[in-house]
Amino acid sequence: MIKNYRLNLIILLLLLPVSTSFSFSYFNIAPNDTPLYKKNKIYEQQIGFYNIYKTKHAKIVMLGNSITFGCNWSELLGRNDIVGRGITSDNIEGYLARINYIFKLKPEVCFIMGGVNDIFAGFTVEQIFNNYKKLVDTLISREIKPVIQSTLFVNPKWKNTEGKNLLITKLNDKLKNLAESKKLVFIDLNSRLIDGKNLKDEFTTDGVHLTWKAYRIWGEELEKILFKLKI
Repeated sequence: MIKNYRLNLIILLLLLPVSTSFSFSYFNIAPNDTPLYKKNKIYEQQIGFYNIYKTKHAKIVMLGNSITFGCNWSELLGRNDIVGRGITSDNIEGYLARINYIFKLKPEVCFIMGGVNDIFAGFTVEQIFNNYKKLVDTLISREIKPVIQSTLFVNPKWKNTEGKNLLITKLNDKLKNLAESKKLVFIDLNSRLIDGKNLKDEFTTDGVHLTWKAYRIWGEELEKILFKLKI
């Protein structure tokens, strides 16, 4: 069936006049360069929620992917001025696409966690860093203080992890240098969560996502920074 469909599609394209305008959307086919976030149904669902949530202002925003989504930050820190804006399977490009939803909250500080989905999707460290830098610069332009958090190491429990932590190390080196150059805070969560090479077993449920023990440590690090920033 699939082969016949493709053959028919090719024949149809060959028969189209040169002047006929063509787009993938006409055939409901996503082009190969479609951004990952546009293929993510969870992304679409969460954006819908952002449009109906009644919170108008938050001093603190936790921006990220499923790792950020995995915790109730208000309850963890005992504060009502913090909101989570993590979306499962999201990447840095997706963060940029929804940044207006961060602006609407008028936060003082935005904690960023991301990069691992980009790496597993095959983006180069340079591509990820360039998008990350754009995100940081955009937040700064709106007088929101970005806090860069290290991209977390993975554990062999997760599939296809070989070589990933080496790429994560290279990305974190760039992120740390970026933070230093812009006089921003960099939180090295890996220093407390890894065994030297991998995310510790006790801190991960599946090799990527975190246990409550890891979130407790993360919360401790956040409280130190918020105290330092007087927020």
